[in-house]
Amino acid sequence: MKKVMSSATEALAGRLKNGMTILSGGFGLSGIPEALILAIRESGVTGLTVISNNAGVDGIGLGVLLDSRQIRKMVSSYVGENKTFAQQYLSGELELEFTPQGTLAERIRAGGAGIPAFFTRTGVGTLVADGKESRDFDGETYVMEKGLRGDLAIVHAWQGDSEGNLIYRYTARNFNPMMATAADFTVAEVEHLVATGELNADGIHTPGIYVDRIVHVANPEKRIEQRTTRPRTAA
Repeated sequence: MKKVMSSATEALAGRLKNGMTILSGGFGLSGIPEALILAIRESGVTGLTVISNNAGVDGIGLGVLLDSRQIRKMVSSYVGENKTFAQQYLSGELELEFTPQGTLAERIRAGGAGIPAFFTRTGVGTLVADGKESRDFDGETYVMEKGLRGDLAIVHAWQGDSEGNLIYRYTARNFNPMMATAADFTVAEVEHLVATGELNADGIHTPGIYVDRIVHVANPEKRIEQRTTRPRTAA
């Protein structure tokens, strides 16, 4: 089966529909599948539920889908960098399922592993636990969290081959690997596309069995969400 597509639009062809759930990889602006996000915007699909650590920033990443009012609900752990997100949420236009970051990662991993639910101490006694089952283990209270799955996962990889084996780089490895396993269909955008067999098999993060389509996106813009610098010290 041919996996390599000529464009992000072709890679998503036939897989988008109104009201679907999409897992979108990356951490902040690192490792976000920006070309695929833009293709989703151009498709015009609406009523989306998007599972992502955050929602990008205004006008960048998932922020473009908020601007176009294509997202109905976000399942996220960090939303503090996007004014559009805040405005839509506070006005009741956008639904939010707020989830602690580690819990979100584990919910996605569980969904990919076929685990329907698990118990964690994170969130006990807070709004996060409202309406959820709790249970005591060894004298401590735990709250039940359900695994997450989606109709589509979109991920960004540093290297990939024509069979869909992927390698992520540094911070971009956050959330992308588990999201690739937790959807009915996974599309990866890849910075460096190589022939099958050229990747070090021991260094592959996502085996190609999880990836359905690939698009080569060379030289993507590497954005910095929060630039922090300090004066250089004398040698």
